[in-house]
Amino acid sequence: MSTATTPRASLVLDSQVMVRRSLVTTLRNPEAFSTALALPVALMLLFVYVFGGALSTDGAYVDYVVPGIILLCAGFGAGTTAAAVAHDMTNGIIDRFRSMPIAAGSVIVGHVVASVARNAVATTLVIGVALLVGWRPSGGPVAWLAAIGALTVFVLAISWLAATVGLIARTPESANAFTMVLAFLPYVSTAFVPADTLPPALRGFAENQPMTPMIETLRGLWMGTPIGDHGWWALGWCGVILVGAAVCSARLFRRRTA
Repeated sequence: MSTATTPRASLVLDSQVMVRRSLVTTLRNPEAFSTALALPVALMLLFVYVFGGALSTDGAYVDYVVPGIILLCAGFGAGTTAAAVAHDMTNGIIDRFRSMPIAAGSVIVGHVVASVARNAVATTLVIGVALLVGWRPSGGPVAWLAAIGALTVFVLAISWLAATVGLIARTPESANAFTMVLAFLPYVSTAFVPADTLPPALRGFAENQPMTPMIETLRGLWMGTPIGDHGWWALGWCGVILVGAAVCSARLFRRRTA
């Protein structure tokens, strides 16, 4: 599995095969995929119908909470990706791939692209349910395209980070445990309540962590609320995470398959 003698076209073709492999594996584990789809929807319904009356924000609470639920969904999806990468690194399949003319990078690329595809399905489901329960975004087509682009970059960055965690972890269970941090970061952000309602210590963390600028950017694009400099901060966080995780995962993969 050496990229030194593999043409770039081979990397693309091999990555397509690995993406298909990851998606087929997902479909063969319907319980985990169904849970990943159902949990964000259940949380949204919980916050809207159980806590929404007590949490005071401007307008309908569903209009406020949707961006946070979507990022929460991405965090859960990252756990699946990390566990899948760790499983590949520990079950012997990599040794078999090394005996075949397969581009080395295609294995991790396959997991990352499949993660983006799974998150696209989950995000579409969350948006569909949100529309059914009263979410009424006011953004136009350009705003929607910008929101989709921002979400895609965010999910891509989180997926590469999850792949890195999967390469570091020694078991799928430990990889999944590490990424639970990603799933719970939205709770300490502006996903469910404004930052100024939090205690001072939590407020400082909520205002300066990666989830908040992305949530505020999506909220502004969909609902017309002020974005300010949140858009630039969101892109900056995503760029740092994406580049850092991609470089680290490439080095870790080479080290573990040497």
